[in-house]
Order: sequence, then C-alpha cells, then structure tokens
Amino acid sequence: MKVRDYCSNFDWKELNLTENLLPWEILKQLESCLMSAISSLESAYTVKDGVAIHSSAKVDVTAQIKSPAIISPGCFIGPNVLLRGGVYLGESVTIGPTCEVKSSILCSGSAVAHFNYVGDSIIGSGVDLEAGAMVVNYYNEREDKEISVFVDGTKINTNVIKFGAIIGDNTKIGANAVMAPGTILKRDSIVKRLELVDQSE
Repeated sequence: MKVRDYCSNFDWKELNLTENLLPWEILKQLESCLMSAISSLESAYTVKDGVAIHSSAKVDVTAQIKSPAIISPGCFIGPNVLLRGGVYLGESVTIGPTCEVKSSILCSGSAVAHFNYVGDSIIGSGVDLEAGAMVVNYYNEREDKEISVFVDGTKINTNVIKFGAIIGDNTKIGANAVMAPGTILKRDSIVKRLELVDQSE
C-alpha cells in the first residue's frame, strides 16, 4: 500500500521521508523527522522547545503542544487541546476544543472538531471528524496487541502495537464513531454517526 493513494497532499519533502515507507513505518520515524524538519523551516515560524508554529496559525493559550511539532500556516488550535508524541499539522488544519492528537500527521484542510482522540495515524486532506469521533491506536482488551491491517483482502502484519488509521482524503466521519486500530479508509469514505469501524477480521 502507498500513502499517496490515500493522501494526495502528503508532504514527503518537508518531513524528509521516502515514498516507499508504509504508514506505521512513517509514524515510527515521525519524531526524529520533525526535529530535523524544524531546523530548516522558514523564518515565518516561531520555534521554541522543539515546537514550530507559523505566524499565521492561531493557538489558544490553554493548548498544550509538546515537542516535537510543526503547526503550518492557517492552522487553528482551540482551547484545552493536547498535541504530543510528534505531531505534524498541514496548512489550515483545525483542532477544536478538548481534542488530543498523538504521534500523527494531519494533511491540509482537515478538521478534528472537538472532544476527539487521534492516535498514531495519518489523516488525509479535507477529512472531517465530527464531535467525539475516536481514532484508536491500541488493543487494550486483547492479549495479542500486535496490529494487522487488511488492504484489498490481503492481511499485512505491521509488527507494531500502536497504529490507529490511515484515512483518505475528503473522508467524513460522524459524531461518536470509533475507528479501531488498523483502520484503512479510502478517499471519500463516509463513516456514520456512532459507527464502529473494525477491520481486524
């Protein structure tokens, strides 16, 4: 599977990544890639303690952004947001009140509305998560924690115990829906409100 097939605006160059990497391989390298990328950002970014915020981004004073992170032009980060574990936000991404994003990439124009969790995931452009939707990254309830994904009927072992989802461009996810670990959503997918997406079988 190729990330480009799901996320057309994924910025390989800025993150110093090669295109042959699988999503979970990208996320394993994300923290180090962000630290490298931060050192070469343009002067419009303010960099402090491993967090780079573009001058046109709006960040609420109550938001907590932990290193490393890149907040691109036009982003909005609302009250009581927590970004941690390595986070990249593309241009004009919205993270609404009381959301947590961990070790993830959100491509341009996507919105995580409010009261959401997104863990260890790659979110395409123009994706919209309504209130309370969760992208879960860990099988707390299973003895075998390793995550597998299914692509066109083929099972792929990730060899990781934390991976949420890759969500294709322009996907719409309804309020209080849950994406189980290892979810793969093609471009223009629709997930209904309260729906559980579990592709583990």
